[in-house]
Amino acid sequence: MSEVSAGRRFGEGPLSRAATLIYSLLVVEGLFLVATAPGLIALTLLGGDAANVPLVAACALPLGPALSAALYALRHRSRDMTDLHPAAAFWRGYKANVRGVLKIWVPWLVALAVVGTNLANFAVAGVPGWWAVLLVLVALAALLWAANALVITSLFAFRAVDVARLASYFLMRHPKAALGNASLLIVAGGITMVATELAPALLASAFAAALLWNSRPVIAEVRERFTA
Repeated sequence: MSEVSAGRRFGEGPLSRAATLIYSLLVVEGLFLVATAPGLIALTLLGGDAANVPLVAACALPLGPALSAALYALRHRSRDMTDLHPAAAFWRGYKANVRGVLKIWVPWLVALAVVGTNLANFAVAGVPGWWAVLLVLVALAALLWAANALVITSLFAFRAVDVARLASYFLMRHPKAALGNASLLIVAGGITMVATELAPALLASAFAAALLWNSRPVIAEVRERFTA
């Protein structure tokens, strides 16, 4: 009995839990970079010209399914050190969700590219200054909406139109979650400014874990109210 108790203490202790989390984060991060490598490589070759905004959006196309797979893998990760399969969970989530994610991700990228193009050419547009503030607010709302949509479509099976509605609904329903996700965006933006635009990709698994943490009330309510 003492051997069994010792084994349980080993697998359930704080160091073991930390080790399983770190291992899962590292594996998921590596697979995320593999899945997004074509877009990230192309992104490094683009200049900072305003005309490249649509191309930047195209380079971001692989990020949606990969981030969804990361969310799925981290949500379904095992806490048992003897049963860790984050790579299998990542690819299972990727295959299961890629179609649903792209139905949300592609229109969102197009809309964000339009906003980004307008902001990049704002000086020559000849429109009032408040229009730029409005566009920034629209972009921020779109980013927060996308965070909700990615979490929902990664963990649950809904039609794209229902995911869109739920993502909008939860922006107002759980403002603390939205505020937490806004903080993640600020951190990602700060890292990009200090380092490089690729730096947030190197921390994608950590951002995915934080997004799941912020989205706990959203996930709980979706499960309780909108699933059988």
